[in-house]
Amino acid sequence: MSSQLSELYSAYAAGTLSPSFALLVETQAAIRPDIRAHLTQAETLSGIFFEREAQTRLAPNAYEKTLHAIDELEEEADSRQAAQMASERLDEIMTLPEPLREKALESCVRGGWKRLTGGVSRLDISRTSAGSAHLYRIKPGASVPSHSHFGNELTLVVRGGFSDETGSYGPGDLAFNTPDDTHTPVGDDDGVCMALAVSDGGMQFKGMLGILQKVFGGRPL
Repeated sequence: MSSQLSELYSAYAAGTLSPSFALLVETQAAIRPDIRAHLTQAETLSGIFFEREAQTRLAPNAYEKTLHAIDELEEEADSRQAAQMASERLDEIMTLPEPLREKALESCVRGGWKRLTGGVSRLDISRTSAGSAHLYRIKPGASVPSHSHFGNELTLVVRGGFSDETGSYGPGDLAFNTPDDTHTPVGDDDGVCMALAVSDGGMQFKGMLGILQKVFGGRPL
């Protein structure tokens, strides 16, 4: 285990991680038993015991709102295709591990999926001064535009997989990128990739998208 990840898990056990990074660790632990065991050991060694918060009860019409909020549908789809696609997106979210599933449902109600580029959509889970969390949906063979980061970024593969300049990542794997890294994640060919990315600095695009980002104020995404 790398020193960066050891520090991440130790900070989680100590309760010092920001909510975005804590969500990533908890989601990874839900996928991988070895991470759950490591966190249990770290918490025991730290002498810290957490009481899990009761899950927030969703509003009675949350599912209906979610269906209406999933607005990133291919432009060529007719109304029947759009309805089917919205239902498929909801099914995808309902199979996500907790606690990510609840956060994703809340985000769908709040804002919905946004198209980043062809074959890549993004759901904004949270954005605070301490960090941001985004859920990416990457179709097979689709790529996230080449970018670096204004801060450190950790990306957890929740389903499927992707490859970039640093290697290939599957379910439960973490990819770590610093402000010095530039990468272009590409979804694997065997299915849709769902990945949770958390960062303390946002994305800085390269090429034409980078120029447009600067023109419109250079706001991190």
